[in-house]
Amino acid sequence: MQNSFTQNKPTLYIVSTPIGNLSDMTYRAVEILKSVDMIFAEDTRTSKVLLNHYGIETSYQSYHEHNKFEKIPIILNLLEAGKNLALISDAGTPLVSDPGNDLVQSVVENGFYVVGIPGASAALTALVSSGLIAQPFTFIGFLPKKQKAMKDELNKYKLYETTLIIYESPNRIKETLEVMYEVFGNRKISLARELTKKFETIIRSDLESVQTMELDTRGEYTLVVEGFAEDLSNLTINDVYNTMVKNGIDPKDALKLTAEKLGIPKREVYQKIKIENT
Repeated sequence: MQNSFTQNKPTLYIVSTPIGNLSDMTYRAVEILKSVDMIFAEDTRTSKVLLNHYGIETSYQSYHEHNKFEKIPIILNLLEAGKNLALISDAGTPLVSDPGNDLVQSVVENGFYVVGIPGASAALTALVSSGLIAQPFTFIGFLPKKQKAMKDELNKYKLYETTLIIYESPNRIKETLEVMYEVFGNRKISLARELTKKFETIIRSDLESVQTMELDTRGEYTLVVEGFAEDLSNLTINDVYNTMVKNGIDPKDALKLTAEKLGIPKREVYQKIKIENT
């Protein structure tokens, strides 16, 4: 059990930083970055601007996907020596489509504390301004770059009734929207670009309409997509299950989702599918 505020133990702070607007830094985040013994940053050049802006003089070094196996032992040794450390990414909350998962797991497994310092998140900022249902939602992050892999990934979420959140780079936005329309059909969508910055743009439309729009290719996009809304209550167990499998959902996942969508026990779905397929 971790008692974050009542026990003094070496801690790794996961600190959220602004996603574009430097004013979105929290007081607590600044205090933590000033007080820790070392900051580990995804890109030291990017983080230097932020640290200088807030007069943070704490020593810092890099931690990213390409050096993580070299840096994790160093970080563990520092914690073992009683040091408090912070992890920051280029923008937003670390670990959310950013490096840090392996590090956090290692820190926890070695008995040290991990404390999250909340702050900016492109996913949540785009979600609450999208005009779509805010909860429940499913965060997908970046999709695979190859088209077939992208289609396979999107098919996993085709029948999800939750609002979907996807990150995409500006140079791939048109291709991604085409594949999404092919897989999902026409759904409401919000395209948020350059969030919190001077040229912030939000397009609230649908997947069919955005196919012919001229989209700015500067700044990353956060896509918020309406979930699957078809009424399945009048369909048979077998119909619902087979529809999911045909749409690329793994059979094991399809069993669970069928049960959830029809509001019945998973074993009932399993028995029905097993009987009709023998």
